[in-house]
Amino acid sequence: MPRRLLIPILAGVALVVLAGGAAGYVYFFSGLRTSPPALSFASPSPSAPAAASPSPAGTTTSGFAGVWQVASGSLAGYRVREQFVGQASTHDAVARTSSVTGQLTITQSESSYQLSGGTVTVQLSGLASVDSVAGYNVTNRDRIVQQSLGVNQFPSAVLKLQPVAIPNGADSGQTVTFPVTGDLTIHGVTKTVTATVQLRVVNGAPQLVATIQTNMTDFGVQPPSIGFTTVQPAVTIEAQLSFSR
Repeated sequence: MPRRLLIPILAGVALVVLAGGAAGYVYFFSGLRTSPPALSFASPSPSAPAAASPSPAGTTTSGFAGVWQVASGSLAGYRVREQFVGQASTHDAVARTSSVTGQLTITQSESSYQLSGGTVTVQLSGLASVDSVAGYNVTNRDRIVQQSLGVNQFPSAVLKLQPVAIPNGADSGQTVTFPVTGDLTIHGVTKTVTATVQLRVVNGAPQLVATIQTNMTDFGVQPPSIGFTTVQPAVTIEAQLSFSR
């Protein structure tokens, strides 16, 4: 075949291959990705707290006051924005774990309640992606995220809550929303953060849904490098916590 004919043919074949690849990319990553909604309360509906019980050592345990342990079924995780090459819209990468422990102390003074303190510990090795992207195994992301977090050296994230008054209404079964300040430790770095907390009482026990807006670089964590994906440093930390005695 004459060279003057071969070059245009090869160029045309290359264009077809590239176009096919681009079409495949658009097929897999445009509109075929889903993320679960933010964590929220699960059923059942709120109820009034249990009746008062005797107070040991002079402390008050009426209503939902007392020391509460994080119960099974609690969840915690993160949500970050990632953007695929060639795509204008962003995607929420979401990972969660049930490896959550801790406790919460609630005290009562007359008709007022206070969150007197608490600690929540999350084992980061348990984080698993729960969003979906067609044509991509999102569990591959989890390994990269754990490397960025340095999980082998810093296996857990810990939030220590500072005392704060609980708004009126929680003792009558209402859901109340209020800010809670705490010290969050990730990657060996501790920062003071503010969590937006929703609290309700179900069958006499408190339940919490908490959200923290922060930046991973504040904790010395660089946005993970995931192939053709750009990860934004802003991160939303979410938790849905149930408690038992």
